[in-house]
Amino acid sequence: MTIPNKSFWQLWNISFGFFGVQIAYALQSANISRIFSTLGADPHNLSYFWILPPLMGIIVQPIIGRLSDRTWCRWGRRIPYLFIGALVAVAVMCLLPNAGSFGMTVATAMIFGLFSLMLLDCSINVSMQPFKMMVGDMVNEKQKGLAYSIQSFLCNAGSLAGYLFPFLFAMIGISNVAPEGVIPNSVIYSFYIGALILILCVIYTTVKVKEYPPAEYEKYHPSDGDNNADKVNADKGIFALLISAPKAFWTVGLVQFFCWAAFMFMWTYTNGTIAQSAFDTPTITKAGAVVLDVASKQYQDAGDWVGILFAVQAVGSVIWAVVIPRFKSYKTAYIVSLVIGAIGFLSIQCFADRYMLFISFVLIGCAWAAMLALPFTLLTNELKGGNIGTYLGLFNGTICVPQIVAAVCGGPLLVALTPVGQLAPQGLMMTIAGVLLILGAVSVFFIKETKD
Repeated sequence: MTIPNKSFWQLWNISFGFFGVQIAYALQSANISRIFSTLGADPHNLSYFWILPPLMGIIVQPIIGRLSDRTWCRWGRRIPYLFIGALVAVAVMCLLPNAGSFGMTVATAMIFGLFSLMLLDCSINVSMQPFKMMVGDMVNEKQKGLAYSIQSFLCNAGSLAGYLFPFLFAMIGISNVAPEGVIPNSVIYSFYIGALILILCVIYTTVKVKEYPPAEYEKYHPSDGDNNADKVNADKGIFALLISAPKAFWTVGLVQFFCWAAFMFMWTYTNGTIAQSAFDTPTITKAGAVVLDVASKQYQDAGDWVGILFAVQAVGSVIWAVVIPRFKSYKTAYIVSLVIGAIGFLSIQCFADRYMLFISFVLIGCAWAAMLALPFTLLTNELKGGNIGTYLGLFNGTICVPQIVAAVCGGPLLVALTPVGQLAPQGLMMTIAGVLLILGAVSVFFIKETKD
């Protein structure tokens, strides 16, 4: 029996909470380096603070996928997880930007910030994964393209809002500077508003969406229960499923490795790069090292501008997402998108004007559009049976592992590139990101498509 067609607004309701979750994720990715730099982190150690988010993802998402595949209760199958995750995220979003406001020492504020970041990313992962799974559970094959398009639109719209909040608050007069070691109010209020929107969006989805009960789900997904092979697979543990994963899982994962390592460098070092090249941020000597003055107005203005650039990237992603379906082959679209994104990264060092950087980040948005859509398309074409949620959770490892590797290697790499007694050349990390995307484009040739 085929799942009945749904109206546009029914598809919209399934994914609407994703808008709020993505605001939280955008606020985190655009402001973590800024927050920890303001608290006193050395730029050479900055990448280490980014280990926690992907580490939480690689632990949490497979567990949530596995548990929700086997959860049935009065509130649904996936919704309980996204609601609990959202509640924790809201609480942490109110704490994290205040790490420097409680009169703690620098070391204590760092530990508090790290613990808050760990909880925030854990809760975001718990909230995010169920939205992808609900589309698989409740939408027929004919409408999945539209459902994921709606989810992609809400994802990019949430990113735009999250990226722009600090800049907009600064524009209306909320302070964008603060005493040394304290996060500006423009950032703090952005997290507060993001938390409010997150919980309202998740409540909306929780109220509007009614997941299929077990009997009805079984009618629409008979292979999950009626096929003996699927019964055997459903009983497999996570590691057994990983060993028997389709080849596409590993070949697409290789491409993911280079792509997500590149974007980890972008999230970590864009703030320092832009502050140095486009905002003439003054330098100071701290503990014998030359560093940017993070308490200066130039540095905090650069932090707001990074949000603008990431918003431009999101716009570029939306535009390119319309172009991607026009390619005859997923692989061709993937390769072209990553090469365009690589050009964007390599061009960052060519522009000293903050507005010219829009060109770079529009191009980077093309790679981002492909990274959001094509890997899951190529993988889900190969997946069958009752473990889709588990496999999608495991596939998240191809997103998290490269970020962890990049975070671990970023600091020593930047140290090696820094001349003695000079400012760390964070812009070179953008160049390395461009090279990584080129390697990702080359790796696409190893992917074998069984159906398009």
